[in-house]
Parts: sequence; C-alpha cells; structure tokens
Amino acid sequence: MILSKILRNTLLVIVAGFILSACATTKKASTGQMQGDVYIGSDTVEYLASGVPDRVFFATNESILTTRSRDTLRKQATWLRKNSDVNIVIEGHADERGTREYNLALGERRANAAKDYLMTYGISASRISVISYGKERPVDSGSNPLAWSKNRRSVTVKAN
Repeated sequence: MILSKILRNTLLVIVAGFILSACATTKKASTGQMQGDVYIGSDTVEYLASGVPDRVFFATNESILTTRSRDTLRKQATWLRKNSDVNIVIEGHADERGTREYNLALGERRANAAKDYLMTYGISASRISVISYGKERPVDSGSNPLAWSKNRRSVTVKAN
C-alpha cells in the first residue's frame, strides 16, 4: 500500500515535469526563431536595410544554405537590385570549436555560398567581396550550443 502510493506520486511528479518542460519549449519557440534544431533568439536579428535581414545561419561544420537562409538572401538580392550603387562584403564566421585554420576555411565557404546564391539572382560578382573571420569575431562569447548557433553565420554588410 505505502509502496504503491510512493510509485503513484513519483509517476505524477515525472508526468508533471514533462508537461512543464513541453510548455517551456513552446514558449521559447514562439519568442524567437528555430534554425534547424537550435533556438536563435530575436537578439541576433540585425538588418542590412529596412526589413532585409543581414545574416544567415548554418549547421555545424556546414556551408549549405537552409531554406530560411535562401529566403533571407532572396530579400537581400531584391534590395541590392533596387540599390545598384551599393557594393557589399559578405563576412563568413564559425563557432569556437575547431582550429583557427579550419574555421577560416569554413567561414570562407559560408561567405562564398551566400555570394554564389546572390549571383544566381542577378547580383554581379564585382559588387560582392568575401572575407572570413573564422572564429575570431563571435557575436556570443558563450561556450554552449546556443552561442555556437549564433556564431555559425555569414553577415552581409555595405562596403565602404
């Protein structure tokens, strides 16, 4: 009798924990954006121009553009076609893991992936410069999956 009460109470605590964790996950997803399987808070959103995000995010060790990344780059291409006097620099970045050399090469692949995509939408290669900062310029200096997901990016900025 006492053992069954203990088991029942333990089971109730476990179920309540699952319910609470599900609610917390739902709230988190509704206040930011999901990029792959990592939450990206709204604090990472910056703009090249009004309504045109300046950055795209990548999975770990990848330079393949996601659907969301391609949507962002299409907005950039539309804005760049309307502003043909603007040249840009695409900065490639990586998270802190890996060697300096590996991350510089990965950042360059990411920046070139964004450049190549913009070129498919009619933006001339002569208007686009590419630079890799590897892991040298993190937006979040934390050492955890959330920080790493913010740092795996390419950023489009106006050239001086």
